[in-house]
Amino acid sequence: MHPRVLEVTQRLVERSRPTRERYLAMIRAAASDGPQRGKLQCANFAHGVAGCGSSTDKQRLRLMDQANVAIVSSYNDMLSAHQPYEHYPELIKQALREIGSVGQFAGGVPAMCDGVTQGEAGMELSLASREVIAMSTAVALSHNMFDAALLLGICDKIIPGLMIGALRFGHLPMIFVPGGPMPSGISNKEKARVRQAFAEGKATREELLESEMKSYHSPGTCTFYGTANTNQVVMEVMGLHLPGSSFVNPYTPLRDELTREAARQVTRITHQGGNFMPLGEIVDEKSIVNSVVALSATGGSTNHTLHIPAIAQAAGIQLTWDDMAEISAVTPTLAQVYPNGKADVNHFHAAGGVNFMVHTLLEAGLLHEDVNTIMGRGLSRYLQEPFLVDGKLEWRTGRAESLDEDILRPASRPFNEEGGLRVMQGNLGRGVMKVSAVAPKHQLVEAPARVFHDQSELAAAFKAGELERDFVAVVRFQGPKALGMPELHKLTPYLGVLQDRGFKVALVTDGRMSGASGKVPAAIHVCPEAIDGGPLAKVCDGDLIRVDGRTGELRILVPADEWMARQTVEAPQGTGVGCGRELFAFMRGAMSTAESGASAFTSSLEALK
Repeated sequence: MHPRVLEVTQRLVERSRPTRERYLAMIRAAASDGPQRGKLQCANFAHGVAGCGSSTDKQRLRLMDQANVAIVSSYNDMLSAHQPYEHYPELIKQALREIGSVGQFAGGVPAMCDGVTQGEAGMELSLASREVIAMSTAVALSHNMFDAALLLGICDKIIPGLMIGALRFGHLPMIFVPGGPMPSGISNKEKARVRQAFAEGKATREELLESEMKSYHSPGTCTFYGTANTNQVVMEVMGLHLPGSSFVNPYTPLRDELTREAARQVTRITHQGGNFMPLGEIVDEKSIVNSVVALSATGGSTNHTLHIPAIAQAAGIQLTWDDMAEISAVTPTLAQVYPNGKADVNHFHAAGGVNFMVHTLLEAGLLHEDVNTIMGRGLSRYLQEPFLVDGKLEWRTGRAESLDEDILRPASRPFNEEGGLRVMQGNLGRGVMKVSAVAPKHQLVEAPARVFHDQSELAAAFKAGELERDFVAVVRFQGPKALGMPELHKLTPYLGVLQDRGFKVALVTDGRMSGASGKVPAAIHVCPEAIDGGPLAKVCDGDLIRVDGRTGELRILVPADEWMARQTVEAPQGTGVGCGRELFAFMRGAMSTAESGASAFTSSLEALK
């Protein structure tokens, strides 16, 4: 193992010892009781089986030697990634019946699409939806009728929400079931070109719409390497997907058979199956470190600097940004998938995908092999990949080399010697930057500030021709407590145009960018956030700011005495009402800092220390 990875892991173990011990005691006590439905009162049990369509299923549930598997799904028709889940419950139930077990649809969780809500009021519900999904998962599993669970989810807040909720029932074996990416449409480079042309007034709205619909064109995840597809890599490297299953396209025979196999496999790791392996024993300090290595090696979504700490905390593990940055510093960048390159995730999968990533990272000593997975002990089980032969699933040893080193490289020949994450810090607070997509010549910007309280203000200033110069855009009052931390992806085309025109531009914000954060240097998730009196609330137009993605410096170059004497400005009024936002006011008030996962659950989980 790489000594730095071992060092961070050991430090994480020591820091987390009190909370992790309490967590494990909780789930082990629950697991030792055996099937929970066996202790239910007769009336309670009768309610739990009344809806079964088959008397055979009812009889099986009365016997404690057969597994009852909960199905928790984020299906809806509006998300392309989640639309295929419409058909999964029946596939799962039938596969379970064939082996003498039972599947019950335990509950649905909400699933919103950041792509639809970008720049709209609904985006202010996006991060909070993670907490709602976690609570919905807990409600679905709260009936204590189940021996295991299959969790159906893919996209941005949905996998983290399912994970947080599921980990509070960590005594149950669980498998996450992906749906796969849509087939490739037009290139991501062409999509970005049309967006930028539209921002400059060089493309019509009809041309923009045509481009977008050729890019997002069918069921499945979007094919760029944003938060949804980063989720898939992270889940597989944590041992929570079937090996090689993350990027198999929807509505294919292999995809359907992998879904059936997930149902069969989850019964094998129940008490009844004899190879008991609950979720809470899989998600430990080593698997969390593995998830950060995977994030860094692939240049994954900055949203995971919020989600992985929040997931870790749900399992009693206290992960910090410094831990993540130290891991990133020694993890080479092995993939170039848009926005870090031209390829999409289908190309990544064809070049070797997660299977090859695990191979080369294990070989380099950057992943812990000695971890629990849904397939048993050892991450080397993820060197296998699935094939469908005469209608039957077969596992074969995957490739030990990349088929396209323009997309995916071994650790011995990386695109960069370090990963894509940088912790930014200085007298403006602490934040993160995804440097993997930013060219080295653009990573340092020192320029006057231009302050905005909304991304629409920046768009208006661009259209008025006010931004034809070097500047650092400070977009504040966008944090979790202020607005629920909406993504600011609408800024990318405008700032990209200005950078292409030769201006030095950067973004500093207490909000988020998209998981597809791109070529403009952006110090995001800055905390303390402005509404909490953070330093961003003191910045004025014209203040000189240094944003250095190479060294991690985030600093306002104002004389110290002047800076200390300066008063913070008040948050703008009149926000947070309409589109259901007012219903989430209580949750925004409970949100922790971005570094603590921007979570409404932090205080309640910290009480377990």
